[in-house]
Amino acid sequence: MSVTVSTAARQSVKCDAIIVLIPETERQFGQHEKALTASIPHLTPVFESKDFTGKSLQTALAYCGSAASAPRIILTGLGETQKVTVETLRRAAAAAAKRAAASGCQHIAVEVQTVNGIDAATIAQAIVEGALLSQYAFDKYKTIAPSNGKKVKKLTLITDKAHQKAVTKGADAGWVIVEGVTLARDLANAPNNEIYPVTLARKAQEVGRKSGFKTTVLDKAKIEELKMGGLLGVNQGSTRPPVMIVMEYMKGPKSEKPLVLVGKGVTFDTGGISIKPAAGMSDMKSDMHGAASVIGTMQTIAKLGLKRNVVGIVPATENMPSGSALVPGDIITFMNGKTAEIDNTDAEGRLILADALCYADRYKPSAVIDLATLTGAVVIALGSVTTGMMGTDQKTMSRLRAAAEKTNEYVCELPLHEEYEELISSDYADIKNSGGRSAGSITAALFLKHFVSYPWVHLDIAGTGIQPKAAHYVCKGGSGVGVRLLTEMLRHW
Repeated sequence: MSVTVSTAARQSVKCDAIIVLIPETERQFGQHEKALTASIPHLTPVFESKDFTGKSLQTALAYCGSAASAPRIILTGLGETQKVTVETLRRAAAAAAKRAAASGCQHIAVEVQTVNGIDAATIAQAIVEGALLSQYAFDKYKTIAPSNGKKVKKLTLITDKAHQKAVTKGADAGWVIVEGVTLARDLANAPNNEIYPVTLARKAQEVGRKSGFKTTVLDKAKIEELKMGGLLGVNQGSTRPPVMIVMEYMKGPKSEKPLVLVGKGVTFDTGGISIKPAAGMSDMKSDMHGAASVIGTMQTIAKLGLKRNVVGIVPATENMPSGSALVPGDIITFMNGKTAEIDNTDAEGRLILADALCYADRYKPSAVIDLATLTGAVVIALGSVTTGMMGTDQKTMSRLRAAAEKTNEYVCELPLHEEYEELISSDYADIKNSGGRSAGSITAALFLKHFVSYPWVHLDIAGTGIQPKAAHYVCKGGSGVGVRLLTEMLRHW
């Protein structure tokens, strides 16, 4: 989809549908009604019938006749003016774009009007994000187009000359962010016969070349040399070799310690010998969503040209059952020399993250944030709405909370009290890789804590990364969560 900005009058913009976002509050609603019916008389019955009242996410489609260059106009409700947020605008833009697509519209034009004190650039960015992300579908393998497969392909933002610069700035940022989220979604939704460790690495290299960051891929021989027993252990049941993907974007001051992002890259998780049930196992193609989010974020910050030093690290492997696979009771040694007893081979993500977290230490980072579809327990605790957040760095967690409020990619801090450590104590090794069902998300994070020596935050995206159904501008399946959150945090660091 392409995005343009126009300062032409609403009636003269050539498109398939004009979209006007209207608050429900009486004063503002009345102003819109008066202006719209004066310029487009066909709207009079819509308002007189009270079929459209400006209620949040309500839409009404009408025809313009000869009053405008566009044949249609879609009125979209924002709800009460004082309750309008950036998220309200994203969702309204998504609702309008979906209504337009259902009517066969391929080019829509949205009026950008300031509301509730939100600046024009922020409104433009929100409209672009909501409208474009609502049109996403992973349909590259469909040879027959679905009957409901119509999509909006072009978006024009209508503004005045006084706000043109701000709207253009917001639209450009929104477009780059949408590209990053789309990349993450595509990677997370791709089947295992398309995305596996080596092809994931190739994709990261391609993204780096096009976006402007350095990508280094450590092969199995290098991983063995570094004694990454966690990554090698999880991989030993697979015929495909592991890789460690290292992406470096160093555009900040040379004296600035980098922020390191680590993404779990289990490209398919069968559970290994502790095999998962067959029902729903196909979703485990998205068990590398942490990796997808990190790669998408690296692309986004590079294209935005942020003056930051950021490193992305992705340990990538499959978790397969075979005669050579890890079995419960095995003991492995990690890059830092610590040992772990394998209690459950389906608790594999923390094993590969442990080595990646050890590797991150060489950058002497200001902080490390890891993202992983790590535990089913976080889904039980927080559902598919909120990401579980744990760590040692309150400053970075505060920044993530602030970014979450702006992006609606919610985070909730869970405790890492030392009393939980007993659950992962081992009689035979330093720790064991599973503490059982009780406090599962917390014990997984406590396992990771054994491998960090710097300010650290862990984001468990098992619930938010793999969505059970579509909603607003979020798709079913791999959602792309984390890209907008991390980008927002880094843009306002």
